[in-house]
Parts: sequence; structure tokens; C-alpha cells
Amino acid sequence: MEEPWMLDDPARLKALAHPMRQQMLRHLEVHGPATSTTLGDLLGAKTGTTSYHLRQLEKYGFIEEIPERSAGRERWWRRSGPGDIRLPTPDQLAPEGRDALMAFHRVALEEDRRLLDSLPAAYAADPDRVLASRGLAWLTKAEVREFFDDYMRLLRAYQERRTEGSRPVQLRFFTVPADD
Repeated sequence: MEEPWMLDDPARLKALAHPMRQQMLRHLEVHGPATSTTLGDLLGAKTGTTSYHLRQLEKYGFIEEIPERSAGRERWWRRSGPGDIRLPTPDQLAPEGRDALMAFHRVALEEDRRLLDSLPAAYAADPDRVLASRGLAWLTKAEVREFFDDYMRLLRAYQERRTEGSRPVQLRFFTVPADD
């Protein structure tokens, strides 16, 4: 398994702190390679706009062109780069990095809200794949980190599988102090 990759470069953080880029990455992860035109049609954006965002994602190593599939102006893209991306804490970043980190969190939170809004319909359609758990544990800071690292190891092990009959399932994990 690969080592975790710390996303502590403000420029890379900023590159990911854009809703359309997040949607593009998610599409490439779930559905595989795509062109700018395909992504534009799916996202309701002009090809020039999607091309720009794809080039930004390529610049920072999150996607790559597939030369053997690309021809002329049609360029095919696939997800690349690290699979285990970790975010720094704000105090590990310079001020411009903190702004980019907060922007990234805002984009991610909006995606999480949309995902939660889709939960009832997803549950009605496929209840065996829509599971939820809520819990409370008394943990030290070190134990929170240990729990998170264990979760990430488990997630990475399942991400590398492609069992017959499997389909992509979105997973979320977060911790929040309960006594604030």
C-alpha cells in the first residue's frame, strides 16, 4: 500500500478547491477515462471550460492524459496521482495555504450535503448498499489519529479491489468533538 500523501502545497489545495474539478475527479474515479466534451456534457459546461479545469488537474498531478486513446484535438483523461491524500491542519500551513484549505473544506462539505440529500432515494433503490452508523467514543487526540489511520488502511484495502458484482460506493468519515 502506498504511503499517505500530505496535500500541504497551497497551489495544489487551490486546484482541488473547485466544485467542477471535484466533480470531474469523481467522474473519472467512478466511470473511468473521459474527454473534455464528455465531461462538459455531463456537467453542463462548455468544452473550453472543462479543458481548462482538466489542464489544471493535470498540472498538479491529479489526472493524466491517455496518449494511446487521444487523437487530434480529442484528449482522453484518467485519474492518476496518489490515492491516499491527507490534509494538513491549518497551523501546518502559511496563511495563503489556510485560505485554500478552508476553500477545499467548503467544496467538500457541499458535496457531502448533496450526498446526504440523496440518501433516502439511494436507500429506496439499493438498501443493501446504503448503510449508516453513528457513534460516540471517548478518545484522546492520539486515539482519534489511530482510529483514523485504521479507517484509512481499511478503506485503501477495499479501494484496490474490484470484485465481481461490486459497484462504486461513496464512503465518508469524520470526527467532531461532542462536548463543544
